[in-house]
Amino acid sequence: MRRRSSASRRWARPRRRRSGAFRSEPTTSLNSQDPAVDDLLQRLQSPDAGVRRVAVLDFADLEDEALLPALAGLLRSDPEPALRAEAARALAGWHDAEVVDALAAALRDLPEVRAAAAQSLTELKDPQAGARLLPHAADADAFVCAAALRGLKELRVPGAAGPAMAALRHPEAAVRREAVGVLGWLKHAPALPLLAAAAAAADDVDAEVRRAAAGALGLASADAVQGVLPALCAALRDSAWPVREEAATTLGKLHAEAAAPALRAAMDDGYWQVRLRAARSLGRLRDAQALPVLTEALVHPAGNLRKEAAIALGEIGDARAVPALGPAAGDPDPEVRKAVRLALQRLGAPS
Repeated sequence: MRRRSSASRRWARPRRRRSGAFRSEPTTSLNSQDPAVDDLLQRLQSPDAGVRRVAVLDFADLEDEALLPALAGLLRSDPEPALRAEAARALAGWHDAEVVDALAAALRDLPEVRAAAAQSLTELKDPQAGARLLPHAADADAFVCAAALRGLKELRVPGAAGPAMAALRHPEAAVRREAVGVLGWLKHAPALPLLAAAAAAADDVDAEVRRAAAGALGLASADAVQGVLPALCAALRDSAWPVREEAATTLGKLHAEAAAPALRAAMDDGYWQVRLRAARSLGRLRDAQALPVLTEALVHPAGNLRKEAAIALGEIGDARAVPALGPAAGDPDPEVRKAVRLALQRLGAPS
């Protein structure tokens, strides 16, 4: 826990909770009639950078909204970059307009400051506050654009769909990654064709963008699944294994039975992580034709894969798996043994 300065300790009293409601009007910090707040305000304006730094740290203990204008002002204009970065971190979680605007402005600051501001913007919880970020989501500066999209992602601001779709064509991969995240959280169906193109590597050279796009395709509704299957099956053959892993996961979430052959082929992937997700999806699909590849996985060196194969065999519910599950009941991994036991019980066989 951070220590308060001696002056702050003189006025020690309970913390105030952060504001849960967005305010578009500035918070007044003058004449607070609170000795602790007045003391901290004076120290935030001290000519001594060390005093100002301690005051910023003490704000984390006091957490009084009356201090927000002063702290936002310090973020905008303090001559010390390290102090501006500390102020950006201290403002995380506050939703007031002046705070959001100051953090957004700091996205154009020096790298240390803008990184702290970008991180603090991800902690916004009020969609009304997030709406103030919308203009920055179309900014010409790639860092500003990516940070704004990242801050908007979990807020599900409907107006972010347009800038995010436009950002899918941005030359910077970092911007495209954040755009995919926004569209995924919004479950924005009109973006499916663009996401499918990115996932299939037809439209993006960045593996992380392809991986994120493959995951975002999980937003497809039942009647749209057929339209994204080609892209996901192509992603199962991607050169980057995390993309293949994500595609295998998404196909299971979509209950895409037509993808069963591609998932069975993925059980021969060189990365066990991909095989694990393929096994999980085959279990969800209850694909009886997957028994040979799943029983083979029961003896794979990776315990996690053996466990997932046993679970999938139980979900499929085909008694032909019993002869292979029997020996696996003696697996050296207790988690695998438990999964095998449960699978045998589901199949009505002695465990």
